[in-house]
Amino acid sequence: MRFLAILLAASIAIAASNAAGQEGEGDHIETDRDSFTPATTVAGRERLIVESAYSFIDNRDVAETHSFPELISRYGVSDWLELRLGANYEVGGASNSVSTSGGDIDDLEGEGIETDTRLSYGFKAALTEQDGWVPRSVAILQGNTPTSGKETATHLVATYAWGWTLAERWQWDSAIRYGDGAVEGDNFNRWAPSTVLKAELFENWTAHLEYFGIFTDGLANELSQSYISPGVHYLITPDLEVGIRVGWGVSHDAANFFSNAGVGMRF
Repeated sequence: MRFLAILLAASIAIAASNAAGQEGEGDHIETDRDSFTPATTVAGRERLIVESAYSFIDNRDVAETHSFPELISRYGVSDWLELRLGANYEVGGASNSVSTSGGDIDDLEGEGIETDTRLSYGFKAALTEQDGWVPRSVAILQGNTPTSGKETATHLVATYAWGWTLAERWQWDSAIRYGDGAVEGDNFNRWAPSTVLKAELFENWTAHLEYFGIFTDGLANELSQSYISPGVHYLITPDLEVGIRVGWGVSHDAANFFSNAGVGMRF
């Protein structure tokens, strides 16, 4: 519901005002595109992170989907707040539901999108730093507006992500997304939980294993998508990262397989 997103936005503003002293960046870039679960860090004051990727999705019942450039620019206006602007183009038999660089929870498989372009815009706020069992956490509020294709309505997506550094080389992050949707005038809710375990294998090499799902509430025939996804990324420099991830659907509504490759740069 739109009211929930508005309420969450107000909560973000209040919580973020209490986190103004939080450190905004680590000693290397952390992108949101590495996994379905976004990073629990922000860009950092006066730092710009630009991310881009390509996704191939082997849909189960309709034509395959190609998604690019999955562009998102993240600019830190303070140590705890970043502004976000992105764009993407999709072509194929269903919308991209496996890559969330733009922050969206995309449309239902089987809609036959053919082509679709959209703009995304919003902000990401750091809420807490890790302190014992208190996790490091962030919140994202983002709008997604179609610029071509069958979809014409703007949708809001609200995300809360949290995580812990378990040891020097291990990181466990989780997130929950909420998005509103509509089919032939009927409104429904979309929820997307995810969790990812990351491990530094070698210097500058990090691998992860992730579960994520997308579930609807309010449809006559509810959608239930679940995926298992491993991936790896490499830091070429502290400000330049490349990465790949793949995944398999483990429920009937999910795609058979997807692959994603991308890059992130920090300025």
